[in-house]
Amino acid sequence: MTKIKHINKIRYFVQTLVVLFILIVPILSLYQSKVSAYAIQWMQGSEKVFFETIDNVVRLILDDPKNDLDMVKGSVWSAQIGTLKISDPLAVVGQVTSEKHFYWPFILTALIPFGITLLFGRIFCGWICPGYLLYEIGDIFRQLLNRAGIKPRNIKLSPLTKYIVLVLGVIIGFVLGGMVFPMIYPPAIISREWYYLVYTGSFGSGITLLLISLFIEISVSRRAVCRYLCPGGALYSLLGKFRVIRIRRKPSVCTSCIKCNDVCGLGLKPMQDLTGMDCNTCGACIAACPTDALTIRLGWSDSPLGPLEPNKSKEKRVNGEVPY
Repeated sequence: MTKIKHINKIRYFVQTLVVLFILIVPILSLYQSKVSAYAIQWMQGSEKVFFETIDNVVRLILDDPKNDLDMVKGSVWSAQIGTLKISDPLAVVGQVTSEKHFYWPFILTALIPFGITLLFGRIFCGWICPGYLLYEIGDIFRQLLNRAGIKPRNIKLSPLTKYIVLVLGVIIGFVLGGMVFPMIYPPAIISREWYYLVYTGSFGSGITLLLISLFIEISVSRRAVCRYLCPGGALYSLLGKFRVIRIRRKPSVCTSCIKCNDVCGLGLKPMQDLTGMDCNTCGACIAACPTDALTIRLGWSDSPLGPLEPNKSKEKRVNGEVPY
């Protein structure tokens, strides 16, 4: 159980690798274009030092950067690593609805994320999405405001709101024939804005939307984007509704301290076995549990591992909610 308790640390490590991928790939792509144009030798000053440093490091690994760097392209929205091509299922939904036909080579690139979601549910959100990491940082600022005596508001919307956003995105994309989701989807925005900064030296308009969403996260509604507004979160929740790997509770050692409920950024209730299809298996509740009552197990439902004690059963009937 001790190893499972530290799953949150593994998640942070994975998130760090994803962020490094997002940061490094555009720089390598720009470097590759400079190499292909034989431009580095004509550079001056700090720009020349920067690209020569990259060139020295890359050539320790690759003999022909101009061609070999084609093996690594893209972002968390759609990426290529070697011969493996992976795309976000939301990108596939956007492509199919906007172009109104099935382009199977692209659809097949979403098979790996699709299969992982069937197993683990909304795990992309908690482990891969750079937006989720950004809003986790925003959550830290919420806590700091609380400690300073400034209580942020926590406006709550219906959890069905994100599904409305998903449906509207599909309808608008179908009617207008354009990709809507990259304009409002945090992972796509973050990757695109970094590309803009690397290639043009400035951010695009998407950075304004990110800053607004971060402000909302800190001062208006905890995890508003992830809980109520993200079309990707809605799609992953739907795909992972019947996931086979879940966080489940052992009532025999649970003390009803509600620490797991408090730490859940998505507002779920592991203590009442009410995580539903929105759980992203981030492991925060497992790490917060002082008695190791939460663990990861196979199962088709969020039912507890063992019988409920009479008082716990009554508590669940009184305070329980039906997970959507």
